[in-house]
Amino acid sequence: MKVGILGCGHIASKNVGMIKALEGMEVVACAARDIDRAKAFASQFGIERAYGSYAELAEDPEVELVYVTTIHSLHYEHMMLCLNGGKNVICEKAFTVNAEEAEQVFALARSKHLFVSEAIWTRYQPARTLIKHLIQRIGKVTNVSAKLGAKIVWKDRISMPEQGGGAILDLGVYVINFVLMAREGVPISKMAGLCTKNERGADIREEMLFQFEDGSTATMSTETEADTHKRGIIQGEDGFIEVDNINNPKLIKLWSGTKNSVLMAQYPLNHEYNGYEYEFIAAKKAIEAGRLESYDMPWSETLRVMRLMDGFRRSWGVKLGRELEES
Repeated sequence: MKVGILGCGHIASKNVGMIKALEGMEVVACAARDIDRAKAFASQFGIERAYGSYAELAEDPEVELVYVTTIHSLHYEHMMLCLNGGKNVICEKAFTVNAEEAEQVFALARSKHLFVSEAIWTRYQPARTLIKHLIQRIGKVTNVSAKLGAKIVWKDRISMPEQGGGAILDLGVYVINFVLMAREGVPISKMAGLCTKNERGADIREEMLFQFEDGSTATMSTETEADTHKRGIIQGEDGFIEVDNINNPKLIKLWSGTKNSVLMAQYPLNHEYNGYEYEFIAAKKAIEAGRLESYDMPWSETLRVMRLMDGFRRSWGVKLGRELEES
């Protein structure tokens, strides 16, 4: 499968070698807003063609799948461009700025019978299956907690609302997805949250709560001004699961539910490449099978997460990307 990379930044640099190493995948083109940057990227990673505009990549007849790696506020525009060019798409998280944009992307993909998926790697990694299995051993789940923080508030993609900045789209998407995977199939009955904004109006820290219809609860925290632990806890009546580094699990521990908890088992996790490979393998399989979405992150789940984040932002008065132009 021939892949084109849209955006020649950090995440593209991190993943281009992995994509090239996957069986049956080949990176044939890349594009940036600046042709010199695109040529430098192509030279560094041995890519045949470099384009100085994203439209040229979308028109490349050889490209079958485009990997969109630009900032949040441009995901919608770039996915629509590629879909209109007849390309299948895999797009970095957060998929779009809001659910309305995501709905339009999916509608276009459906009308053109093209594959599109959100590249949130935790949904595709083997850790997800392991956690699902371990949940069966801790009894009724009563609470899930997840925290993720990094000292990144100074970056434009975090500090600037017009770029789709803020903590919720960059980090909140991970804690929300962690909780939803742990409570798979259980509807949310209530939600509440608080956030701290910077002087530009971007959310830089938040505390979020869910209550589920079965009575269980979830607490989620994000932070962009400090490096924090990145731990998730799934608490059950008979024990709990501790996940180290929820945005790329490194170690999962199973604890007993006795008064003095006992470590029952631990599972170190490693990847053949860098942990992003699973989402590209899933995309390739889906496209070859003629499916428009991934089993691991179907459109309905991307929309569910986007709607939850929209709901939190509405309650905080946080507007991002094109929303600022429309207000």
